[in-house]
Amino acid sequence: MEGIITCFHPKCVSLPIRSSPLSRVSSLSQLRNRNSLSSSRSNPQRNLCVSSSSSDTLLAGGSPKENERQSKVSSRKEGDGSEDLKHWMDKNGLPPCKVVLKERPAHDQNHKPIHYVAASEDLQKGDVAFSVPDSLVVTLERVLGNETIAELLTTNKLSELACLALYLMYEKKQGKKSVWYPYIRELDRQRGRGQLDVESPLLWSEAELEYLTGSPTKAEVLERAEGIKREYSELDTVWFMAGSLFQQYPFDIPTEAFTFEIFKQAFAAVQSCVVHLQNVSLARRFALVPLGPPLLAYCSNCKAMLTAVDGAVQLVVDRPYKAGDPIVVWCGPQPNAKLLLNYGFIDEDNPYDRIIVEAALSTDDPQYQDKRLVAQRNGKLSQQVFQVRVGKEKEAVQDMLPYLRLGYMSDPAEMQSVISSQGPVCSMSPCMERAVLDQLADYFMRRLAGYPTTLKEDDALLADPSLNPRKRVATRLVRLEKKMLAACLVATVDLINELPDSIISPCPAPYAPSLK
Repeated sequence: MEGIITCFHPKCVSLPIRSSPLSRVSSLSQLRNRNSLSSSRSNPQRNLCVSSSSSDTLLAGGSPKENERQSKVSSRKEGDGSEDLKHWMDKNGLPPCKVVLKERPAHDQNHKPIHYVAASEDLQKGDVAFSVPDSLVVTLERVLGNETIAELLTTNKLSELACLALYLMYEKKQGKKSVWYPYIRELDRQRGRGQLDVESPLLWSEAELEYLTGSPTKAEVLERAEGIKREYSELDTVWFMAGSLFQQYPFDIPTEAFTFEIFKQAFAAVQSCVVHLQNVSLARRFALVPLGPPLLAYCSNCKAMLTAVDGAVQLVVDRPYKAGDPIVVWCGPQPNAKLLLNYGFIDEDNPYDRIIVEAALSTDDPQYQDKRLVAQRNGKLSQQVFQVRVGKEKEAVQDMLPYLRLGYMSDPAEMQSVISSQGPVCSMSPCMERAVLDQLADYFMRRLAGYPTTLKEDDALLADPSLNPRKRVATRLVRLEKKMLAACLVATVDLINELPDSIISPCPAPYAPSLK
Protein backbone atom coordinates (compact mmCIF):
# COMPACT_ATOMS: atom_id res chain seq x y z
CA MET A 1 0.00 0.00 0.00
CA GLU A 2 2.43 2.63 -1.15
CA GLY A 3 1.88 6.34 -1.60
CA ILE A 4 3.48 8.47 -4.27
CA ILE A 5 3.82 12.19 -3.68
CA THR A 6 1.80 13.20 -6.66
CA CYS A 7 -0.25 15.79 -8.34
CA PHE A 8 -3.99 15.55 -8.43
CA HIS A 9 -5.24 13.41 -11.31
CA PRO A 10 -5.58 15.56 -14.48
CA LYS A 11 -9.17 14.45 -15.01
CA CYS A 12 -10.21 16.31 -11.92
CA VAL A 13 -9.16 19.70 -13.19
CA SER A 14 -9.51 19.45 -16.94
CA LEU A 15 -12.67 17.51 -17.75
CA PRO A 16 -16.21 18.88 -17.66
CA ILE A 17 -17.93 18.28 -14.34
CA ARG A 18 -21.43 16.94 -14.12
CA SER A 19 -23.69 19.46 -12.48
CA SER A 20 -26.56 17.37 -11.20
CA PRO A 21 -25.46 14.25 -9.33
CA LEU A 22 -27.88 14.97 -6.48
CA SER A 23 -30.42 12.58 -7.91
CA ARG A 24 -28.08 9.77 -6.92
CA VAL A 25 -28.62 10.58 -3.22
CA SER A 26 -31.81 9.33 -1.65
CA SER A 27 -32.79 12.30 0.51
CA LEU A 28 -31.56 15.55 1.95
CA SER A 29 -32.30 14.33 5.46
CA GLN A 30 -29.76 11.57 4.98
CA LEU A 31 -27.15 14.19 4.17
CA ARG A 32 -27.97 16.15 7.30
CA ASN A 33 -27.57 13.08 9.44
CA ARG A 34 -24.02 12.27 8.30
CA ASN A 35 -21.57 12.28 11.14
CA SER A 36 -19.16 15.19 11.26
CA LEU A 37 -15.48 14.83 11.90
CA SER A 38 -14.96 13.33 15.30
CA SER A 39 -12.26 14.66 17.58
CA SER A 40 -9.03 12.73 17.63
CA ARG A 41 -8.05 10.80 20.72
CA SER A 42 -5.50 12.21 23.10
CA ASN A 43 -2.54 9.97 23.71
CA PRO A 44 0.45 11.83 25.16
CA GLN A 45 3.89 10.49 24.24
CA ARG A 46 7.19 11.20 25.89
CA ASN A 47 9.25 11.35 22.71
CA LEU A 48 8.34 14.46 20.72
CA CYS A 49 9.87 14.57 17.25
CA VAL A 50 8.70 17.78 15.59
CA SER A 51 9.31 21.40 16.41
CA SER A 52 6.83 24.21 16.83
CA SER A 53 5.38 26.21 13.97
CA SER A 54 3.51 29.38 13.23
CA SER A 55 1.79 30.46 10.07
CA ASP A 56 1.25 33.00 7.40
CA THR A 57 -2.13 32.96 5.72
CA LEU A 58 -2.52 31.06 2.47
CA LEU A 59 -5.60 28.93 3.07
CA ALA A 60 -7.61 32.07 3.67
CA GLY A 61 -10.75 31.62 5.69
CA GLY A 62 -13.24 34.22 4.55
CA SER A 63 -13.56 37.99 4.23
CA PRO A 64 -10.52 40.31 3.91
CA LYS A 65 -11.08 41.55 7.47
CA GLU A 66 -11.18 38.01 8.78
CA ASN A 67 -8.06 37.11 6.84
CA GLU A 68 -6.24 40.14 8.27
CA ARG A 69 -7.28 39.11 11.77
CA GLN A 70 -6.13 35.53 11.15
CA SER A 71 -2.79 36.82 9.86
CA LYS A 72 -2.27 38.91 12.98
CA VAL A 73 -3.17 36.00 15.21
CA SER A 74 -0.89 33.60 13.35
CA SER A 75 2.06 36.01 13.43
CA ARG A 76 2.20 36.11 17.23
CA LYS A 77 5.10 34.41 18.93
CA GLU A 78 4.66 31.02 20.55
CA GLY A 79 3.35 31.28 24.08
CA ASP A 80 0.01 32.85 23.13
CA GLY A 81 -1.76 29.70 24.28
CA SER A 82 -2.28 28.29 20.79
CA GLU A 83 -1.36 24.68 20.18
CA ASP A 84 1.57 24.11 17.81
CA LEU A 85 2.06 21.17 15.48
CA LYS A 86 4.36 19.37 17.90
CA HIS A 87 1.90 19.38 20.79
CA TRP A 88 -1.04 18.61 18.55
CA MET A 89 0.56 15.51 17.03
CA ASP A 90 1.84 14.42 20.43
CA LYS A 91 -1.61 14.68 22.04
CA ASN A 92 -3.26 12.83 19.18
CA GLY A 93 -1.18 9.68 19.16
CA LEU A 94 2.04 10.30 17.24
CA PRO A 95 4.37 7.39 18.14
CA PRO A 96 8.06 8.00 18.84
CA CYS A 97 9.80 8.84 15.58
CA LYS A 98 13.23 9.55 14.16
CA VAL A 99 12.73 12.96 12.54
CA VAL A 100 12.69 16.61 13.53
CA LEU A 101 11.39 19.73 11.82
CA LYS A 102 14.19 22.08 10.84
CA GLU A 103 14.04 25.35 8.95
CA ARG A 104 15.93 27.31 6.35
CA PRO A 105 15.43 31.01 5.55
CA ALA A 106 13.01 32.04 2.84
CA HIS A 107 14.21 34.17 -0.08
CA ASP A 108 11.55 36.75 0.77
CA GLN A 109 12.40 38.12 4.20
CA ASN A 110 8.72 38.95 4.73
CA HIS A 111 7.95 35.23 4.77
CA LYS A 112 8.70 32.87 7.60
CA PRO A 113 11.46 30.27 7.14
CA ILE A 114 10.59 27.05 5.32
CA HIS A 115 10.21 23.97 7.48
CA TYR A 116 11.49 20.59 6.34
CA VAL A 117 11.72 17.12 7.84
CA ALA A 118 15.22 15.98 8.82
CA ALA A 119 16.65 12.93 10.53
CA SER A 120 16.88 13.34 14.31
CA GLU A 121 19.47 10.55 14.50
CA ASP A 122 21.54 8.42 12.16
CA LEU A 123 19.26 6.22 10.04
CA GLN A 124 19.92 3.08 8.02
CA LYS A 125 18.16 1.87 4.90
CA GLY A 126 14.90 0.17 5.94
CA ASP A 127 14.38 2.22 9.13
CA VAL A 128 10.89 3.60 9.80
CA ALA A 129 11.38 7.36 9.98
CA PHE A 130 7.86 8.03 11.24
CA SER A 131 4.38 6.53 11.38
CA VAL A 132 1.43 8.92 11.39
CA PRO A 133 -1.79 7.39 12.78
CA ASP A 134 -4.91 7.51 10.61
CA SER A 135 -6.53 9.81 13.18
CA LEU A 136 -4.11 12.52 11.98
CA VAL A 137 -4.58 11.89 8.25
CA VAL A 138 -7.16 13.80 6.19
CA THR A 139 -8.84 11.78 3.43
CA LEU A 140 -11.95 12.17 1.35
CA GLU A 141 -13.64 9.49 3.44
CA ARG A 142 -13.05 11.56 6.57
CA VAL A 143 -14.12 14.80 4.88
CA LEU A 144 -17.39 13.49 3.49
CA GLY A 145 -18.20 11.22 6.40
CA ASN A 146 -19.20 8.30 4.22
CA GLU A 147 -17.26 6.22 1.69
CA THR A 148 -20.31 5.75 -0.54
CA ILE A 149 -20.72 9.52 -0.91
CA ALA A 150 -16.98 9.84 -1.55
CA GLU A 151 -17.10 7.30 -4.37
CA LEU A 152 -20.20 8.95 -5.80
CA LEU A 153 -18.41 12.28 -6.01
CA THR A 154 -15.32 10.83 -7.69
CA THR A 155 -17.46 8.80 -10.08
CA ASN A 156 -19.12 12.03 -11.15
CA LYS A 157 -15.75 13.63 -11.87
CA LEU A 158 -15.82 15.88 -8.82
CA SER A 159 -12.30 16.58 -7.68
CA GLU A 160 -10.90 14.96 -4.57
CA LEU A 161 -8.46 17.84 -4.37
CA ALA A 162 -11.24 20.41 -4.49
CA CYS A 163 -13.08 18.55 -1.71
CA LEU A 164 -9.99 18.56 0.48
CA ALA A 165 -9.33 22.25 -0.18
CA LEU A 166 -12.95 23.15 0.60
CA TYR A 167 -12.83 21.13 3.80
CA LEU A 168 -9.68 22.83 5.06
CA MET A 169 -11.08 26.27 4.19
CA TYR A 170 -14.15 25.52 6.30
CA GLU A 171 -12.00 24.17 9.11
CA LYS A 172 -9.88 27.31 8.97
CA LYS A 173 -13.00 29.40 9.51
CA GLN A 174 -13.36 27.72 12.89
CA GLY A 175 -9.96 28.99 13.97
CA LYS A 176 -8.66 27.36 17.15
CA LYS A 177 -11.90 25.43 17.55
CA SER A 178 -10.90 23.21 14.64
CA VAL A 179 -9.21 19.93 15.50
CA TRP A 180 -6.96 20.57 12.48
CA TYR A 181 -5.93 24.11 13.50
CA PRO A 182 -2.23 23.33 14.19
CA TYR A 183 -1.89 21.43 10.90
CA ILE A 184 -3.58 24.21 8.92
CA ARG A 185 -1.23 26.71 10.55
CA GLU A 186 1.72 24.66 9.30
CA LEU A 187 0.28 24.56 5.77
CA ASP A 188 -0.21 28.31 5.94
CA ARG A 189 3.36 28.77 7.05
CA GLN A 190 4.63 26.81 4.06
CA ARG A 191 2.42 28.92 1.74
CA GLY A 192 2.39 26.12 -0.85
CA ARG A 193 6.11 26.68 -1.47
CA GLY A 194 8.29 23.90 -2.82
CA GLN A 195 11.78 23.19 -1.61
CA LEU A 196 13.11 25.95 -3.92
CA ASP A 197 10.95 28.52 -2.07
CA VAL A 198 8.58 28.77 -5.05
CA GLU A 199 4.84 28.32 -5.28
CA SER A 200 3.13 26.55 -8.17
CA PRO A 201 2.89 28.76 -11.29
CA LEU A 202 -0.87 28.64 -10.65
CA LEU A 203 -0.19 31.44 -8.15
CA TRP A 204 2.18 33.45 -10.34
CA SER A 205 1.23 36.79 -11.89
CA GLU A 206 0.75 37.20 -15.64
CA ALA A 207 4.13 38.90 -15.84
CA GLU A 208 5.80 36.02 -14.02
CA LEU A 209 4.19 33.47 -16.35
CA GLU A 210 6.09 35.18 -19.15
CA TYR A 211 9.20 33.54 -17.68
CA LEU A 212 7.80 30.33 -19.22
CA THR A 213 7.42 31.75 -22.74
CA GLY A 214 8.30 29.09 -25.29
CA SER A 215 7.60 26.24 -22.91
CA PRO A 216 4.44 24.12 -23.25
CA THR A 217 4.21 24.44 -19.45
CA LYS A 218 2.77 27.93 -19.81
CA ALA A 219 -0.28 26.60 -21.67
CA GLU A 220 -0.59 23.77 -19.14
CA VAL A 221 -0.70 26.29 -16.29
CA LEU A 222 -3.47 28.26 -17.99
CA GLU A 223 -5.40 25.06 -18.73
CA ARG A 224 -5.09 23.92 -15.12
CA ALA A 225 -6.28 27.35 -13.94
CA GLU A 226 -9.39 27.02 -16.12
CA GLY A 227 -9.98 23.59 -14.61
CA ILE A 228 -9.83 25.08 -11.12
CA LYS A 229 -12.45 27.62 -12.16
CA ARG A 230 -14.72 24.75 -13.18
CA GLU A 231 -14.02 23.11 -9.83
CA TYR A 232 -14.98 26.34 -8.07
CA SER A 233 -18.29 26.51 -9.91
CA GLU A 234 -19.12 23.04 -8.55
CA LEU A 235 -18.25 23.74 -4.91
CA ASP A 236 -21.87 24.29 -3.93
CA THR A 237 -22.70 20.79 -5.19
CA VAL A 238 -19.86 19.31 -3.14
CA TRP A 239 -21.02 21.21 -0.06
CA PHE A 240 -24.63 20.12 -0.54
CA MET A 241 -23.73 16.45 -0.94
CA ALA A 242 -21.10 16.22 1.79
CA GLY A 243 -22.88 15.34 5.00
CA SER A 244 -20.19 16.49 7.41
CA LEU A 245 -19.79 19.86 5.72
CA PHE A 246 -23.54 20.39 5.43
CA GLN A 247 -24.10 19.62 9.08
CA GLN A 248 -21.32 21.89 10.33
CA TYR A 249 -21.94 24.79 7.93
CA PRO A 250 -25.62 24.68 6.87
CA PHE A 251 -25.69 28.35 5.88
CA ASP A 252 -22.18 28.89 4.50
CA ILE A 253 -22.58 28.26 0.77
CA PRO A 254 -18.99 27.86 -0.54
CA THR A 255 -19.09 30.31 -3.45
CA GLU A 256 -20.54 32.93 -1.11
CA ALA A 257 -18.15 32.18 1.75
CA PHE A 258 -14.95 32.01 -0.35
CA THR A 259 -13.82 33.98 -3.38
CA PHE A 260 -12.28 32.21 -6.35
CA GLU A 261 -8.83 33.60 -5.52
CA ILE A 262 -9.01 32.17 -2.00
CA PHE A 263 -10.07 28.80 -3.39
CA LYS A 264 -7.26 28.81 -5.97
CA GLN A 265 -4.72 29.51 -3.22
CA ALA A 266 -6.11 26.67 -1.11
CA PHE A 267 -6.21 24.36 -4.13
CA ALA A 268 -2.54 25.04 -4.95
CA ALA A 269 -1.52 24.62 -1.31
CA VAL A 270 -3.31 21.28 -0.98
CA GLN A 271 -1.98 20.18 -4.37
CA SER A 272 1.56 20.73 -3.10
CA CYS A 273 1.12 18.33 -0.20
CA VAL A 274 -1.39 15.67 -1.25
CA VAL A 275 -0.20 12.05 -1.14
CA HIS A 276 -1.53 9.37 -3.48
CA LEU A 277 -1.81 6.19 -1.40
CA GLN A 278 -1.73 2.88 -3.26
CA ASN A 279 -3.94 -0.18 -2.71
CA VAL A 280 -6.50 1.58 -0.54
CA SER A 281 -10.17 2.36 -1.09
CA LEU A 282 -11.12 5.09 -3.54
CA ALA A 283 -12.15 7.40 -0.70
CA ARG A 284 -8.69 7.13 0.92
CA ARG A 285 -6.38 7.29 -2.07
CA PHE A 286 -5.72 11.06 -1.73
CA ALA A 287 -4.44 11.95 1.72
CA LEU A 288 -3.00 14.91 3.60
CA VAL A 289 -0.38 13.60 6.00
CA PRO A 290 1.31 15.76 8.65
CA LEU A 291 5.09 15.27 8.35
CA GLY A 292 4.45 14.47 4.68
CA PRO A 293 4.88 16.97 1.87
CA PRO A 294 5.64 19.82 1.63
CA LEU A 295 7.74 19.19 4.76
CA LEU A 296 9.44 16.26 3.05
CA ALA A 297 12.02 16.98 0.36
CA TYR A 298 11.58 15.49 -3.11
CA CYS A 299 14.06 13.41 -5.07
CA SER A 300 13.41 11.89 -8.50
CA ASN A 301 15.86 9.01 -8.04
CA CYS A 302 14.61 8.10 -4.55
CA LYS A 303 12.35 5.09 -4.04
CA ALA A 304 11.05 5.82 -0.54
CA MET A 305 7.29 6.40 -0.49
CA LEU A 306 4.65 7.03 2.12
CA THR A 307 2.90 3.73 2.71
CA ALA A 308 -0.52 2.88 4.15
CA VAL A 309 -0.19 0.21 6.84
CA ASP A 310 -2.66 -0.96 9.47
CA GLY A 311 -4.01 2.19 11.08
CA ALA A 312 -1.22 4.51 9.94
CA VAL A 313 0.80 6.02 7.11
CA GLN A 314 4.52 5.43 7.48
CA LEU A 315 7.77 6.26 5.74
CA VAL A 316 10.55 3.68 5.43
CA VAL A 317 13.78 5.28 4.23
CA ASP A 318 15.61 3.87 1.22
CA ARG A 319 19.10 5.11 2.14
CA PRO A 320 21.24 5.92 5.17
CA TYR A 321 21.04 9.39 6.75
CA LYS A 322 23.16 11.33 9.17
CA ALA A 323 21.41 13.24 11.94
CA GLY A 324 20.24 16.56 10.51
CA ASP A 325 20.05 15.39 6.87
CA PRO A 326 16.82 16.27 5.04
CA ILE A 327 14.62 13.22 4.46
CA VAL A 328 13.77 12.66 0.79
CA VAL A 329 10.89 10.83 -0.86
CA TRP A 330 9.99 9.88 -4.40
CA CYS A 331 7.51 12.13 -6.17
CA GLY A 332 6.65 9.62 -8.89
CA PRO A 333 7.93 9.38 -12.48
CA GLN A 334 7.06 12.98 -13.34
CA PRO A 335 8.84 15.30 -15.79
CA ASN A 336 10.10 18.63 -14.52
CA ALA A 337 7.19 20.51 -16.08
CA LYS A 338 4.79 18.57 -13.84
CA LEU A 339 7.00 18.98 -10.79
CA LEU A 340 6.95 22.74 -11.28
CA LEU A 341 3.22 22.90 -11.92
CA ASN A 342 2.32 20.73 -8.94
CA TYR A 343 5.02 21.48 -6.38
CA GLY A 344 6.95 24.56 -7.47
CA PHE A 345 10.33 22.91 -8.05
CA ILE A 346 12.38 21.06 -10.65
CA ASP A 347 15.08 18.42 -10.36
CA GLU A 348 18.18 18.92 -12.51
CA ASP A 349 18.98 15.20 -12.21
CA ASN A 350 15.44 13.99 -12.97
CA PRO A 351 15.74 10.75 -14.98
CA TYR A 352 12.03 11.02 -15.87
CA ASP A 353 12.30 14.42 -17.51
CA ARG A 354 10.88 14.60 -21.00
CA ILE A 355 9.28 16.75 -23.65
CA ILE A 356 6.71 15.68 -26.21
CA VAL A 357 6.44 15.96 -29.98
CA GLU A 358 2.98 15.67 -31.49
CA ALA A 359 2.73 14.38 -35.06
CA ALA A 360 -0.41 13.87 -37.15
CA LEU A 361 -1.12 12.35 -40.55
CA SER A 362 -2.79 14.71 -43.00
CA THR A 363 -6.53 14.08 -43.18
CA ASP A 364 -6.52 15.67 -46.66
CA ASP A 365 -4.30 12.87 -47.94
CA PRO A 366 -6.26 10.59 -50.34
CA GLN A 367 -4.40 7.67 -48.74
CA TYR A 368 -5.10 8.81 -45.18
CA GLN A 369 -7.17 5.75 -44.23
CA ASP A 370 -4.53 3.33 -45.54
CA LYS A 371 -1.80 5.20 -43.68
CA ARG A 372 -3.88 5.25 -40.51
CA LEU A 373 -4.27 1.46 -40.67
CA VAL A 374 -0.52 0.96 -41.21
CA ALA A 375 0.23 3.27 -38.29
CA GLN A 376 -2.19 1.38 -36.02
CA ARG A 377 -0.66 -1.93 -37.06
CA ASN A 378 2.68 -0.61 -35.81
CA GLY A 379 1.35 0.72 -32.52
CA LYS A 380 0.87 4.33 -33.58
CA LEU A 381 -2.16 6.60 -34.02
CA SER A 382 -3.21 9.04 -36.70
CA GLN A 383 -2.38 11.72 -34.11
CA GLN A 384 0.68 10.41 -32.31
CA VAL A 385 2.51 11.76 -29.25
CA PHE A 386 6.22 10.94 -29.15
CA GLN A 387 8.02 11.09 -25.81
CA VAL A 388 11.50 12.59 -25.94
CA ARG A 389 13.23 11.45 -22.74
CA VAL A 390 16.30 13.15 -21.37
CA GLY A 391 19.46 11.37 -22.55
CA LYS A 392 17.43 9.42 -25.15
CA GLU A 393 16.98 12.16 -27.73
CA LYS A 394 18.66 10.25 -30.58
CA GLU A 395 16.47 7.21 -29.94
CA ALA A 396 13.37 9.45 -29.95
CA VAL A 397 14.28 10.88 -33.36
CA GLN A 398 14.80 7.36 -34.72
CA ASP A 399 11.36 6.42 -33.36
CA MET A 400 9.71 9.32 -35.21
CA LEU A 401 11.22 8.64 -38.62
CA PRO A 402 9.14 5.60 -39.73
CA TYR A 403 5.95 7.50 -38.86
CA LEU A 404 7.04 10.58 -40.80
CA ARG A 405 8.16 8.50 -43.77
CA LEU A 406 4.75 6.88 -43.87
CA GLY A 407 3.14 10.31 -44.03
CA TYR A 408 5.37 11.35 -46.92
CA MET A 409 4.48 8.40 -49.13
CA SER A 410 2.46 9.37 -52.22
CA ASP A 411 2.77 6.50 -54.72
CA PRO A 412 -0.30 4.21 -54.36
CA ALA A 413 1.73 1.18 -55.51
CA GLU A 414 4.33 1.80 -52.80
CA MET A 415 1.53 2.27 -50.29
CA GLN A 416 0.04 -1.12 -51.21
CA SER A 417 3.47 -2.71 -50.81
CA VAL A 418 3.71 -1.27 -47.31
CA ILE A 419 0.21 -2.46 -46.45
CA SER A 420 1.05 -6.01 -47.51
CA SER A 421 4.32 -6.03 -45.56
CA GLN A 422 4.58 -6.75 -41.83
CA GLY A 423 7.25 -4.25 -40.81
CA PRO A 424 7.17 -0.48 -40.25
CA VAL A 425 9.93 0.31 -42.77
CA CYS A 426 8.98 2.44 -45.78
CA SER A 427 11.50 2.57 -48.61
CA MET A 428 12.33 6.20 -49.35
CA SER A 429 14.23 7.92 -52.14
CA PRO A 430 17.18 10.11 -51.02
CA CYS A 431 15.26 13.29 -51.82
CA MET A 432 12.24 12.12 -49.79
CA GLU A 433 14.44 11.13 -46.87
CA ARG A 434 15.99 14.60 -47.03
CA ALA A 435 12.50 16.12 -46.97
CA VAL A 436 11.58 14.13 -43.86
CA LEU A 437 14.76 15.10 -42.03
CA ASP A 438 14.49 18.74 -43.10
CA GLN A 439 10.98 18.97 -41.71
CA LEU A 440 12.12 17.48 -38.44
CA ALA A 441 15.14 19.79 -38.20
CA ASP A 442 12.99 22.83 -39.02
CA TYR A 443 10.55 21.79 -36.31
CA PHE A 444 13.23 21.62 -33.62
CA MET A 445 14.69 24.94 -34.73
CA ARG A 446 11.24 26.59 -34.58
CA ARG A 447 10.68 25.34 -31.07
CA LEU A 448 14.07 26.59 -29.96
CA ALA A 449 13.38 29.97 -31.57
CA GLY A 450 10.15 30.20 -29.57
CA TYR A 451 12.12 30.79 -26.38
CA PRO A 452 13.13 34.44 -25.82
CA THR A 453 16.59 33.49 -24.49
CA THR A 454 19.41 31.23 -25.59
CA LEU A 455 21.09 28.58 -23.46
CA LYS A 456 24.05 30.91 -22.98
CA GLU A 457 21.75 33.68 -21.76
CA ASP A 458 20.04 31.22 -19.41
CA ASP A 459 23.40 30.32 -17.91
CA ALA A 460 24.15 34.01 -17.35
CA LEU A 461 20.80 34.52 -15.61
CA LEU A 462 21.33 31.53 -13.32
CA ALA A 463 24.76 32.82 -12.36
CA ASP A 464 23.13 35.89 -10.78
CA PRO A 465 22.65 35.15 -7.05
CA SER A 466 20.02 37.88 -6.77
CA LEU A 467 17.70 36.31 -9.37
CA ASN A 468 14.25 35.91 -7.81
CA PRO A 469 13.21 32.31 -7.08
CA ARG A 470 10.31 32.17 -9.55
CA LYS A 471 12.41 33.40 -12.46
CA ARG A 472 15.24 31.10 -11.40
CA VAL A 473 13.11 27.95 -11.36
CA ALA A 474 11.42 28.94 -14.66
CA THR A 475 14.81 29.56 -16.27
CA ARG A 476 16.07 26.20 -15.09
CA LEU A 477 13.01 24.50 -16.58
CA VAL A 478 13.23 26.12 -20.02
CA ARG A 479 16.99 25.56 -20.06
CA LEU A 480 16.49 21.81 -19.60
CA GLU A 481 13.79 21.77 -22.29
CA LYS A 482 16.07 23.60 -24.72
CA LYS A 483 18.91 21.16 -24.05
CA MET A 484 16.65 18.24 -25.03
CA LEU A 485 15.46 20.06 -28.17
CA ALA A 486 19.04 20.95 -29.11
CA ALA A 487 20.08 17.31 -28.69
CA CYS A 488 17.22 16.26 -31.00
CA LEU A 489 18.35 18.82 -33.56
CA VAL A 490 21.93 17.56 -33.43
CA ALA A 491 20.74 13.97 -33.92
CA THR A 492 18.65 15.04 -36.94
CA VAL A 493 21.48 17.02 -38.53
CA ASP A 494 23.79 14.05 -38.06
CA LEU A 495 21.35 11.91 -40.03
CA ILE A 496 21.24 14.53 -42.79
CA ASN A 497 25.02 14.48 -42.99
CA GLU A 498 24.94 10.69 -43.35
CA LEU A 499 22.88 10.85 -46.56
CA PRO A 500 24.75 9.71 -49.72
CA ASP A 501 24.52 13.22 -51.11
CA SER A 502 23.94 15.79 -48.38
CA ILE A 503 23.36 18.58 -50.93
CA ILE A 504 20.40 16.84 -52.57
CA SER A 505 17.21 18.91 -52.66
CA PRO A 506 14.21 17.60 -50.71
CA CYS A 507 11.28 16.22 -52.69
CA PRO A 508 7.95 18.10 -52.51
CA ALA A 509 5.39 16.48 -50.21
CA PRO A 510 1.84 17.82 -50.54
CA TYR A 511 0.55 15.72 -47.62
CA ALA A 512 3.44 15.82 -45.17
CA PRO A 513 2.53 15.07 -41.55
CA SER A 514 2.14 18.01 -39.20
CA LEU A 515 4.39 18.52 -36.19
CA LYS A 516 3.62 20.58 -33.12
